[in-house]
Amino acid sequence: MNYFKGDDNFTLYYTGLPEFKYVKCIYDAIETYLPSISAIPKFSQLILTLIKLRLNTPFKDLGFRFHIHHTTAARIFYRTIDILYYRLKSCIIWPEREDVMKNMPFCFQEHFGKKATVIIDCFEIFIERSSNLDAAAKTWSNYKHHHTIKFLIGITPQGAICFISNAYGGRASDKFITENSNFLDKLRPGDLVIADRGFLISNSVKMCFAEVVTPSFTKGRKQLSAKEIETTRKTASVRIHVERVIGMLRQKYTILKDTLPLQALKEKSIDEQFVLIDQIVVVCCALINLSPPIIPLQ
Repeated sequence: MNYFKGDDNFTLYYTGLPEFKYVKCIYDAIETYLPSISAIPKFSQLILTLIKLRLNTPFKDLGFRFHIHHTTAARIFYRTIDILYYRLKSCIIWPEREDVMKNMPFCFQEHFGKKATVIIDCFEIFIERSSNLDAAAKTWSNYKHHHTIKFLIGITPQGAICFISNAYGGRASDKFITENSNFLDKLRPGDLVIADRGFLISNSVKMCFAEVVTPSFTKGRKQLSAKEIETTRKTASVRIHVERVIGMLRQKYTILKDTLPLQALKEKSIDEQFVLIDQIVVVCCALINLSPPIIPLQ
C-alpha cells in the first residue's frame, strides 16, 4: 500500500485513478467484503483487479507479479469485480434535473439553453467468435466488421456517466438497445436527449413527453436547409463530449479495447444474476466518474 501511496503517477498508470486517496477510498468501501487469503493480502486483491482493468494484463503475468497461481489470480479478479460492482454501481447516478440545470456548462447553454439532460451513444467491444451459429450471428457487427457486444451509454452535460446498459449483441441497432434497455424509464417530461443520427427514437422519446435532437440527414435530398445545418452544427458541437468520454473509458481501462474471450460473456457473478462483462463495464464507468470532469462549466 505504501508503494502506491508514494507516487500518484504510479497510481494513475496502474489503476487509472488520479490519486492514491481514491484507491484508499475504494478499498475502505470493500475491505470487509474481501475474503482473507493467506497467499495475498486484501489490498493486493483490489490492486490486482484494477491492474487487470487498466492494462488487461494476462492472468499468468498477474500470477507472477503477486506470487500466486494464475488460476488463483483469475478467481480473485472475478470475485473482486463482483464486489466492486455492488459497491460502486451507485456512482453512476441519473441526476435531478434541477442539479443539471444549476451546473449547465456554457457550451450547452449557448446552443440549448438549460434544456439538455443527457447525451447518448453506443460503443462496441470486440469479442471472440462463438462456435454457436446463432450467437455468432447476433454478435456480428456490420459497422465494425467484427463480432462485438454493444452498450448504450449516457452522460450528463457535465460529462459524468449517468447511464450504462447491459450488453447486447453487435447486430442490435441503436434504436433497439435504447428501447429495450431501461433508458426510457429514466426520462421525465421536458427532458432533452442529444443523440447521433442513428438513433431513430423520436417516437419512443415523445411517448415519455421528452424530446430528442439528432443531426439532420438528407434522406434523398440534395442538401439540408439552413435551419437543419445550424441544428446539426449545434448538436455535433456538444455530442462530441460523449465520444470523448467513451474514448477516455477505453484509454484508461484497456480491457475494453482488446478482444474479449467468450468467457466474459458466460462467466456469472457470485449470485448468478449478472454477466461478467456487464459488471466490468459498470465498474469501469464508476471509476471514470471518480476522475476530474472533461467539460468545463465556463
